[in-house]
Amino acid sequence: MTLRLTETIQQRFSQQVLLTHHSLGQETVVIDRAGLLLIAEFLRDDPHMRFDFLMDLTAVDYLKFGRTLSSAPTLKTPSPLPYFMKPKPSANPWQRGVSNDEFRFEVVYHFYSSEHNHRLRLKVPLNVADLSLASLTQLWASANWFEREVWDLFGITFNGHPNLRRILMYESFEGHPLRKDYPVRKRQPIIGPLN
Repeated sequence: MTLRLTETIQQRFSQQVLLTHHSLGQETVVIDRAGLLLIAEFLRDDPHMRFDFLMDLTAVDYLKFGRTLSSAPTLKTPSPLPYFMKPKPSANPWQRGVSNDEFRFEVVYHFYSSEHNHRLRLKVPLNVADLSLASLTQLWASANWFEREVWDLFGITFNGHPNLRRILMYESFEGHPLRKDYPVRKRQPIIGPLN
């Protein structure tokens, strides 16, 4: 019997792994920020892993998660149902593994191995006091634009990135628009006042 990807990573990096889970064929590992480069190199170079494709890199802001009916933490994912509809309880409750108050942000990586035809989701929780991570551009070239997008929209810095600048917003744009506390009616310098 072969080990799941999550079990292999848990055994090898027990100090850096905070949580592992798998549901509906999706394997997920939640790790400490300090172990990101070490684990990423292992995922790319180990003969049993060979994750040669970084499919996606994104971030999540958990500022208000679990504080409304539509985002009850007993669901697999936040519910899109209106407030007056009660969501059905899930047999597999959704787990984050860390406190939403302490770790407001989470960077999420999706890897694929074309050699072994397996996928893995890697999550790194971040504290608001230090929104920085090591860049994976030296391991996967596709991380370049993904990291720029996450910095532009969430304000998470990637140390060692060769050209970390805005990719979707214009250079004089103020703030990071996908943060949950971004003011919806904020006027930007290039747009000017209402009147």
